[in-house]
Amino acid sequence: MISIKVAAQDKTVAYFNSFDNTKIAFTDEGVGEAVILIHGFISNGSSWENTVLKKELLENGYRVIIPDLRGNGLSDRPHDAEAYKNDAEIKDLMALADHLKLKNYVVIGYSRGSIILAKLLTVETRISKAVIGGMGFDFTNPNWDRRIAFADAFSGRAPLNDLTEGAVNYAKSINADIKALGLLQDYQPVTSPEELSKVSNKILIICGDKDRDNGDPEELQTHLPNSHLVIVKGDHNNTYKQSNFAEAVLGFLVDH
Repeated sequence: MISIKVAAQDKTVAYFNSFDNTKIAFTDEGVGEAVILIHGFISNGSSWENTVLKKELLENGYRVIIPDLRGNGLSDRPHDAEAYKNDAEIKDLMALADHLKLKNYVVIGYSRGSIILAKLLTVETRISKAVIGGMGFDFTNPNWDRRIAFADAFSGRAPLNDLTEGAVNYAKSINADIKALGLLQDYQPVTSPEELSKVSNKILIICGDKDRDNGDPEELQTHLPNSHLVIVKGDHNNTYKQSNFAEAVLGFLVDH
């Protein structure tokens, strides 16, 4: 794999070529136990930058690694469907851990990042603990109507509606790659309840009390045998930025 580093917005951004030669961007700060943060949809790794969680992880002696998933941010944004099939994002994260020679690591996902994390937990043996944030049980359904609606909207197969119009307009306003986002929804990983039931990692499920758009986090908790659930005040777009989210995550990392 080829690795280069460049300075971007006063931060060192590194790149490596993943399993299929797709270039993946990431930042790597701090020393100590490695923690990978996985961003959500219509987002990139910079969404973690001003969060209490990132600040407190670094202050408490963790090494914080934040990738831009393929199709997002400074990573390559291929427009070929083959680049997103067969859990390509999962392979990217495992390739990143290989590239950094991580023997074990913690993973924290939020929103769509938690969907990626759920599948990663079924194949990656190096994860010590995991945090699934901002997600309920609905992603386990391969025919999840919400995923299909966004896939159709971003791919131009369906007119925008009350559910999708705001998301598409926001993506355009930040110059996100609309085509890549559609492909990410088309080939989003699906983890079945049966697969979840075999995951033995210690897991924190954390969700805002006003966040139910992606299903029931209580139901998700029942399918992960070594998990516990924390509900904090907040909605889907803001919970991961807040101090109550950081406090619960740091407490889990220390006490479990």
